Parts: sequence; C-alpha cells; structure tokens
Amino acid sequence: MAIEKVSWWEKVSYALGDASANIAWRGICSFLMIYYTDVFGLAPAVVGVLFLVVRLSDGVSDVAMGIVGDMTKSKYGKFRPWILWTAIPMAAILALLFTCPQNLGMTGRIVYAYCTYILFTLIYTANNIPYGALMAVMTPDDRERASIGSYRMAGAFAGGMVVQGMLLFLVAHFGDIGALVSIEPQRENAAGSVVRVVSPRTVEHVDFSTRDKIAKLVEVGSTNEPVVRLSLPMKAGEEYRFIVSGQENLSAESFTLIDQSRGYSHAIYLLSAVLALCLFITFFGTRERVIPEEDQRIDLVRDLRDLSRNGPWVVLLVVGLLFNVYNAIRQGITVYYFTHYLHRELLVGGYFTALMVASIAGALATAPLSRLCGKRRLFVLTLFGAGAVNLGFAFCDSSALTAIFAVGIVGEALAAIFPTLFFAMLGDAADYSEFVNHRRATGLVYSAGSFATKFGGGCAGAIIGWVLGYYGYDGSNPSTIAGALDGIKLLMGALPSALAVVTAVLMLAYPLSDQRLQTITGELLRRRQSRK
Repeated sequence: MAIEKVSWWEKVSYALGDASANIAWRGICSFLMIYYTDVFGLAPAVVGVLFLVVRLSDGVSDVAMGIVGDMTKSKYGKFRPWILWTAIPMAAILALLFTCPQNLGMTGRIVYAYCTYILFTLIYTANNIPYGALMAVMTPDDRERASIGSYRMAGAFAGGMVVQGMLLFLVAHFGDIGALVSIEPQRENAAGSVVRVVSPRTVEHVDFSTRDKIAKLVEVGSTNEPVVRLSLPMKAGEEYRFIVSGQENLSAESFTLIDQSRGYSHAIYLLSAVLALCLFITFFGTRERVIPEEDQRIDLVRDLRDLSRNGPWVVLLVVGLLFNVYNAIRQGITVYYFTHYLHRELLVGGYFTALMVASIAGALATAPLSRLCGKRRLFVLTLFGAGAVNLGFAFCDSSALTAIFAVGIVGEALAAIFPTLFFAMLGDAADYSEFVNHRRATGLVYSAGSFATKFGGGCAGAIIGWVLGYYGYDGSNPSTIAGALDGIKLLMGALPSALAVVTAVLMLAYPLSDQRLQTITGELLRRRQSRK
C-alpha cells in the first residue's frame, strides 16, 4: 500500500521544534545548576532537592498532558495546536527562570526558584508531549519515522549548539560592567602585579577572572588564599585592588569583570525569542496524517491499563529515565569541570560546539545504522560504547585538553544515538498498543519521553548537588573549590559510565524486533485501508 512521503521541508520544520526545546532544556541542564549555586546564591544540596522535587511532580503532569493531547480536537489536529499555544509562554518563563529579582532574601530566592521552575516544567510539558506525539501521526511508516527522528535529533543538537556554544559568550558580552582597569608594573621581588579596578555602577555579584589563562588572584587587604577567580560585590566609583601573580604581559584586556546576573538574564532573553520563532515554524510547516478510528472514545482507565501492559513501553520508560540521567549529569557538570578543574570557562563554548557537531553526525547516522543492525541492537551497542569512552575522563589531567576533547566528542557522537532511537521507538510502542488493543493513545505513550527526560534531569541535578555538597562545594566561597575537585571529576567520568552500562543491560529486555515491527506496520496499514 502506498504511503505518502514526508517532504524534507516538513522534516526540517519538525526538527526546529526540538531545536527550540533544546534551547530551553540544554540551557537548563548545562547552566541552571551553576547559575543557582554561583549567581543566585543557593547551596548545592538545596538545588539538588529543588531539581528532584520539581521533576518528580512531572510524572503526573506528563500523563495528564498525554491524555489532554489525545482528547484535543481542532481544525489543526490533536497535537499541532499545542505547539502554537505554548510558544510565547515557554519563551517567557525561560526568561524568568534566569532572572534574579533584587532585594530577595534567601527564603525569597528559594521560593522564586521553585515557582518559576515548576511553572516552566508545566509549560514545557504542554509543549513537548504534543510535539513528541506529532511525529507518530505525521506518517504511519516506522522507517519514515526513523528518518524524521534523525532530522529531529539534528534539530535538537543544533538548538543545543546555539545555547551551549554561545551562552557564556553572550553572558560575557551583556554582563560586561565596563570597569576601568589599570595595572602597576611589577616591582622586583614583589608578590605580583597590582591591578586597580573601578566599576561605573554598583553590582551585587561581579565575577573577576583572567581570560582563558591561569593566574593567582588575591584581593589586597584580605586574608584570602590565592585563587584563580574572585566573586565579589562592587560599589560604583570605588577602587578595588588585587594582586595578580603567575601571569606575564598583563593588560586591561587580560581580565573579565562580568555581572553574571545581568549577563545571564539578557542572554536568555535573546535566546527565548529564537525559541518562539522556531516553534511557530514547526506549527505552520507540519501536518497530521494518522487519524485514530472515528468511533474510538476516551477511556482513561482502559488506556492506562493498556499502557501498563505494554511491554515495549515499560522497558523504554526505564531505559529512557536512566540514559537521561547519564546525559544530564554529563551536561550539568561540564561547566563546573571547565571552570574549576581546567580553569578554562570560556572554552566551554568551543567544547559544547564540538560536541554538538558530533551529536548531529551521530543523529543523522542513526537511521542507516538502525537499518543495518536493528534498533535494539544498535541501542545496546552504543550504550556500552559510550560508557567505555566516557570513562576516559577519569584518566585525563587538567592539561590534557586534546584528550578531553577527544573523549567528549566520541562519547557524544555515540550518546546522540540514544534519544534518536528512543523517540522513534516510542512511536513503535504506540503502534504495538494499537495492534494489540485496537486503540491508539499516542499522547499517553509519548508521555514516557517527556517524563524520562525531565525526571531523569531532576535525578541528575539531585545527584550533582548532593555530590558537590558532600565534597563541600560553595559557589560563593572560592576556597572550597579545591576540596570539591574529586567530586567534579567523579561526576564527569566514572559515575555516568556506570549508568550507561546498567542501561545497556536493561535494554536487552526490549521485545520488539525489526521483523516484528514490519508485521505490525503491515497489519495496521491493512486495517486503516479497510476503513476507507
């Protein structure tokens, strides 16, 4: 039977929806933790609990949104309207998430963080579950869905590249306080050069460091031990003096003085506008072609019972949760790793960009590789491979930049295959449910994807926060950083590797082979054709 092909432009339009989602989601996974601890001023353990509590609540909202999506009826379809309705709200709440209101005490900041983060997850759910379900109704062909999934992941990683590659440079641009910097020549036998800084405005939180170089900084008159960066408040017009040692040929351009709060908020405002534009293109550029049986009525109890008995879906739910913990730990700890272990904060942008290029290559290679060896086998092999490669971080010292980039690039190319296969396989699980139960609840099935992504990220955030807290990390006290380096390296290397191996073993239980899927696809096409 002939199946209408999905055009390349429709696939690109669909992919831009995940580009927008990843501007939000990868921005949060990579930067929200360090924003909360180093800019917003929350303790790592507090942030860990925040991440876990907020994401745990997503389980109810994900299932509810899956049901709402299946119940939606409009001239635009079941799932496309939600992409339109949530475009501007999601952009707005993302901007608020990285905005720090003035004159809030610690309790007020914690309340603000909980409220904005919970609201973000609700709006993200209302957008992302219908978006994920849309792929399953764009075409009835499971192989064509694998192709759409490749485009989707390429779009996802392109959006990730925008936020992860550009954000810290945008923070540096928008957060530059325009300070006047002067340097006294270093005298013989002196501890270092004296740097004088005058800020033109009062700033609550200034990050003072050197550009991509290691130097020891000590504020004159303080009892602080030498550190490679300082965080302090500055008053307008007052002079601040620092001793800088370990770096030659100093000039005013050698230093960055960034208002992190202003920098983050303005950078996110810009990226939020891009997010909304991408969602509008997705809405106008896609179509829904797979329509449920007209006489199918909503039966929540039956749909939930069918879902609990859907073996492929149950396996995917657990596997999706674990590999999202794996990915989110790696993303969430990277900025800490480059900032405090490598002392190369601005190199994060180049590192993330290299990883995104590798991710796009991995996503685009997924469809031909899955045809070659099958989805389940490919999933298992790449999980084992990614775990082995990621363990390489445990053997890299702070000077081994080439090795660090190599491990990250290879590991990310392999890790990019996980979500590409995962969302395509959720469509297969929806087909399996329709095949067995003669009912289709696509939105409910795809709620697993959003739940696994969000709750997995919450678990990862809790793990990062608790491990950093255990090692004594305090973002407002640079003297605590050295003692937390072992924890940062553990989170970057050995811990994610162990998770990948466990996930690979569990994936062996996935019951749908490619041959079985072809049988299911053929039978569903026959049923739909008979209804015409």
